[in-house]
Amino acid sequence: MPLNCKWIFLFGLVLFSHGCYGFYLPGSYMHTYSTGDKIYAKVNSLTSIETELPFNYYSLPYCQPQDGLKKSAENLGELLMGDQIDNSPYRFRMNVNESVYLCTTKGLKEKEVKLLKQRTRDLYQVNMILDNLPAMRYANQKGITIQWTGFPVGYTPSDSKEDYIINHLRFRVLVHEYEGSGVEIIGTGEEGLGVISEADKKKASGFEIVGFEVYPCSVKYDPEKMSKHNMYDKVDPVNCPSELEKSQIIREQERVTFTYEVEFVKSDIRWPSRWDAYLKMEGARVHWFSILNSLMVIFFLAGIVFVIFLRTVRRDLTRYEELDKEAQAQMNEELSGWKLVVGDVFREPECSKLLCVMIGDGVQILGMAAVTIVFAALGFMSPASRGMLLTGMIILYLFLGIAAGYVGVRLWRTIKGTSEGWRSVSWSIACFFPGIVFVILTVLNFLLWGSKSTGAIPISLYFILFSLWFCVSVPLTLLGGFLGTRAEAIQYPVRTNQIPREIPARKYPSWLLVLGAGTLPFGTLFIELFFILSSIWLGRFYYVFGFLLIVLTMLIVVCAEVSLVLTYMHLCVEDWRWWWKAFYASGSVALYVFLYSINYLVFDLKSLSGPVSAMLYLGYSLIMAVAIMLSTGTVGFLTSFYFVHYLFSSVKID
Repeated sequence: MPLNCKWIFLFGLVLFSHGCYGFYLPGSYMHTYSTGDKIYAKVNSLTSIETELPFNYYSLPYCQPQDGLKKSAENLGELLMGDQIDNSPYRFRMNVNESVYLCTTKGLKEKEVKLLKQRTRDLYQVNMILDNLPAMRYANQKGITIQWTGFPVGYTPSDSKEDYIINHLRFRVLVHEYEGSGVEIIGTGEEGLGVISEADKKKASGFEIVGFEVYPCSVKYDPEKMSKHNMYDKVDPVNCPSELEKSQIIREQERVTFTYEVEFVKSDIRWPSRWDAYLKMEGARVHWFSILNSLMVIFFLAGIVFVIFLRTVRRDLTRYEELDKEAQAQMNEELSGWKLVVGDVFREPECSKLLCVMIGDGVQILGMAAVTIVFAALGFMSPASRGMLLTGMIILYLFLGIAAGYVGVRLWRTIKGTSEGWRSVSWSIACFFPGIVFVILTVLNFLLWGSKSTGAIPISLYFILFSLWFCVSVPLTLLGGFLGTRAEAIQYPVRTNQIPREIPARKYPSWLLVLGAGTLPFGTLFIELFFILSSIWLGRFYYVFGFLLIVLTMLIVVCAEVSLVLTYMHLCVEDWRWWWKAFYASGSVALYVFLYSINYLVFDLKSLSGPVSAMLYLGYSLIMAVAIMLSTGTVGFLTSFYFVHYLFSSVKID
């Protein structure tokens, strides 16, 4: 179902939900199975935290389904993330415990052996999905139980130079018995809003899948004996061997037999809670520490702002307004600080068009991030809906082009005093950030194509993205620009002198202070940034959007306060070129985010191997840093603009 249809469906159901007995918000229609029903697992792309290059599951010599390969429908977000979900031969029958034979390969060729060894040593994981639940694997390391999604392609023992393939899987499927009559359930699912009627409840009686665990091992079989079986024939259960002699080695001309066992276990876990095992929030105390740390920064800056407003500014304005005109004129000659730049403070900045373009794009990115995080915090973007978060962000970005065009053109009209050239500004807003992203993604895509990775964006998807941008974002940005020309212009409270005032020499460059200011917003962000980077690059689920919403709110407050304080400091030393400095005072946090990303690459992603993987990481980090610069810089600039406007509108100058 297309995304816009989902939202129409969602609101319609909310309006009429008073007549229903139970519903999922937001969720898929719950799947229930009767005993003996066939359920087929699916397989996603092979992934590794060593290379970050996803590959097709069937690029390795695995057993293929009897009916041939069938790709699952993928949304825009899944395609961009490199997901490639295919059907698999792994078949389960509800509540039937069995040990099953799949297939025996032909003798492994040199190319296949080389590929299997490479994938094994790069720590590639097989990602299997059953009823939309990823396979969960538990491992003991030094007495601590660690959970992972997926299982390895193979392993290399520390005391051996040989590699061994995982060819036997023991599945443990947790099921909950669900009786439809008289039961109401509200919970989180995957694909949209579903309403259960009384008639459907009776049909829905059966078993729900609430857990999917896998225990992989390597077993050496007699290929001549095993190849006599047909797919899905029952075989004797096996115990995972601890001796290497009984494990399946990866070697040329070796024939590999694949088998699996499945055990169904009744569980008290209910359908709404089945994702809890994947979304266990690690380090809650660290999140709270991050928030408390950010609050201290906010209160410190708020104190400075309070002093500026209530003591310095208000006191100066009160004294200034109490004097008559002759005394004011005399005082003007004696005064220093921000009052002396009254004739230059609204002078047009350098590269004013670029500033308007960056502010417009910043509004678009900030709006997209804020709305996405709010919806995610409210639970509307379940991690079970693969790619939905990215798809939602792209669609929001496209439609927020109208806000970008409006803000950018209105600022242009304010600076220039005329609407002339607004079309050029609107086109630049529509092309600036998407153009940067397009160039970076194209370079990275050539690297992925060269590696034959499923992470490469298909040419067809390029055309889809271009069509969405050209047919949705560009017209809306131009419409926003047109509305900006019709909006009432922001009038400056003071006139600008014809001759610019000379700026006094300073002992140190002002840009040093601007760059240093970015450390304060970064201090509110860096702990949460660690969890986000771990989610992206270490394959962990990130689902603490409530914390992220709080951090985003505090980041906006800190950016506004930092930019305001620095703008006032620059005006006090008679530096009237505050426009770009106000933008970069808060926008410079992006520099620290990018440097932290490099630090994370060096110290936390030590296993990342190869120049292609490093280039991918740095390319995506650069896109993130540019987006952060535009959004935080916009917050700082708009706050400073309205502060300066308020400040000088209080000064009466003839």
